[in-house]
Amino acid sequence: MTSEEATVATLDALNAMGVRYVLTGSLASSFHGIARSTKDADFVVELEGEEVAALSKRLPPGLRLDPQLSFETVTGTHRYIITNTSTAFKIELFLLSRDAHDQERLNRRKPITLHGHDAYVTTAEDVIITKSRWLGLQNRSKDHDDIVGVLSVRADTLDWPYIERWCREHGTWELLAAIRAAVPRLS
Repeated sequence: MTSEEATVATLDALNAMGVRYVLTGSLASSFHGIARSTKDADFVVELEGEEVAALSKRLPPGLRLDPQLSFETVTGTHRYIITNTSTAFKIELFLLSRDAHDQERLNRRKPITLHGHDAYVTTAEDVIITKSRWLGLQNRSKDHDDIVGVLSVRADTLDWPYIERWCREHGTWELLAAIRAAVPRLS
């Protein structure tokens, strides 16, 4: 099973169950900015304990949902991991936290069509806010590159007051302003 097929199978299972979710991470960054390869697909989900077993049953052979909840140190949240048994690709299902921005980005999600399937993706603004937050905490180059990619493509169409409000709250406004000033515009 390819990474695309694994992602679509997960989307279809979540949609069939009526689970609220949003695609985040590199897939959202690639959707709004410059595409890059990735070894995982990240979702933020509203998923209750009893729904985990039901989701596992909806996944096709080749995808294995680990029923053990784990803690993810970068985001400070809990997650379930779906492994594609034929590749190193994995799908991370981050549980929706009580963090105010986490809640808001789920509510602001945008419907899209991904590989012919219905999906929800985080907004470009929320990609920038979240990636700025992780960059400020972990200084990961991929977060910087994702911010640059989205800014290169969407800078003129972004809701800057919304971005500024959250970045100021997270203490990342100056960091983002420096990145923004250095980003060349794509035509």
